[in-house]
Amino acid sequence: MYPVRLFGVACISVFAVVYFVVHFNCDPAERQLRVKIHRTVRLFFVPLFRRGVGLGAGGPRAGWLGVNFPVTLVFLLAAGGWLLPAEVLAADWPVWMGPGGRNASVEVGLPASFDPSGEDGSETGRNVKWSARLGMAVYGCPTVSKGKVFAGTSIEAVRGDKRFSKVIGGVVVCMEEATGRVIWRLVTPERQDGFPENTVMTQQRWGICSSPTVEGDRLYVVSNGDDVLCLDIEGMANGNDGPFKDEARFMAGAGKDPVKLTEADGDIIWRYDIPRELSVAPHDVASCSMIVHDGVVYTSTSNGVGKDHPAGLLKPDAPSFIALDAQTGRLLAVDDLDIGRDIWHTQWSSPSIGKVGGKTLILLGGGDGVCYAFEAFSRAGLKSGDGPGRLKTAWSYDCNPPRYRFRDGKEIPYYNGDVRKFRNLRRRRQDTTGFNSGDGDYVGPSQIIATPVFHDNRVYIPIGQDPAHGYGAGMLHCIDATKAGDITKSGRIWTYNKIGRTICTVSVAGGLVYAADLEGRLYCLDAATGRQYWIHDTKHETWGSPLIADGKIYLNTKLSFWILAEGKKKEVLFSCRQGSECAPIAANGVVYTVLRDHLYALKEGG
Repeated sequence: MYPVRLFGVACISVFAVVYFVVHFNCDPAERQLRVKIHRTVRLFFVPLFRRGVGLGAGGPRAGWLGVNFPVTLVFLLAAGGWLLPAEVLAADWPVWMGPGGRNASVEVGLPASFDPSGEDGSETGRNVKWSARLGMAVYGCPTVSKGKVFAGTSIEAVRGDKRFSKVIGGVVVCMEEATGRVIWRLVTPERQDGFPENTVMTQQRWGICSSPTVEGDRLYVVSNGDDVLCLDIEGMANGNDGPFKDEARFMAGAGKDPVKLTEADGDIIWRYDIPRELSVAPHDVASCSMIVHDGVVYTSTSNGVGKDHPAGLLKPDAPSFIALDAQTGRLLAVDDLDIGRDIWHTQWSSPSIGKVGGKTLILLGGGDGVCYAFEAFSRAGLKSGDGPGRLKTAWSYDCNPPRYRFRDGKEIPYYNGDVRKFRNLRRRRQDTTGFNSGDGDYVGPSQIIATPVFHDNRVYIPIGQDPAHGYGAGMLHCIDATKAGDITKSGRIWTYNKIGRTICTVSVAGGLVYAADLEGRLYCLDAATGRQYWIHDTKHETWGSPLIADGKIYLNTKLSFWILAEGKKKEVLFSCRQGSECAPIAANGVVYTVLRDHLYALKEGG
């Protein structure tokens, strides 16, 4: 019987290896292979052991392959849960763009339609697991980790709490993943102090504009006041952890009496005040969805222009990109390029990460229209008393071709592309030649607000401007990430110029790139060549990135929500007239999307 038993064990082991390879390394477009293998095992492998397997009076009995029940159970569990439903094999979404950094998910069994059942979100409709009311503004996507859902929003999320009845600002909300019940909330009041003179930060009422990042038992988020905050994901329920202990005064706001803390409040571990510490002058809003790698937090600073936009940055020598110690908040390094001297408007792009030839790269879209790759910060030789180091640049790539920068041999002024300037000139009956009318055809320089997406040694990045500047010509680039130095020419694999300006990060799955522009068009391109397969016009302005999951494309516009079939052939599956500015995500068998001021958890069967 031993040869037979060994054969049985070998069969299980082979299935285990195949499963792990497919489940953990497949592209989301190939996840159906995982599903087919899963179903094959349930149909074929289970009956193989079912006959004769059991625990009778005489002890465990062998099955057809001579493997007794305990051995079978051990190897089946080792095989990654062959007999378990697909939901058990699902994953959290703890960071902006998801675990793979491509806005793509391996989740299966997700809904192709739903019914929100009322605008007030008080009832649960078809394929809606739960809904929760947030603030009036939600710009960063939610994240999911360890049974909790986290979201950044505006102050209306604490409506009814008398402690904050006169507060303007933002809120970080932590909810129970299973029910949507609020566990804790942290209020981040509008700040007026600590900024360089003439700083323009008048949009803090929009609240937290970044996606929370979860690493272990800590959450990292950029506040509306341009603080980097490290929070305890358990909130005050497990005590007020330090070293930061002044949450009562922080949440009340400057010049106000401290509030009385409860277990339903957030717990700040440490705070890094970017404007005060680095003399940064953020513009309009502070926005960056951070990444954490090897104990280091990477973030943009939102350094930007003042009231006189064309005059340039108020603090051009202040850092645009920094690295902090994830445990303490200590400043470890700043960018080595002095990007601020060339930034047109502000530094809003969020970083991403990729690995090329064994070297980890931190990728960033610059406010100067250049895509950068920095080497990951190394602590080698770092001492406690050392000042901040420099993030070493691996390569740079100018995403604005010459015809976007120059016209008739002269440099095109960046703010000629702001539609508000055209409107002011027209209102005064002055010459508008060379200015952006907002029809989408204007060609001029743009910055990068989207996040670089890394996949298969390539980086995909589009250009755009603040949506308030109006529509205009954009461009999507595919860059060879294996190059070094100035790779504007040598690193160009392909470009696509039919896309308009955008702040949306692209999604990559199944050999395809999905990109949305500000005017509301969704593009499907070949990831290898840039060939266009189709365009879908939602006819609504779009700020959020598409999510690719379970053979579907989920997309929010400001006024509508869409579900399309993934692939080279365009097929609309569902749409509704509710939307928002932020991107949908998928975690543990559930799609999370914000519609107006509600977060919906969408699950097949509800």
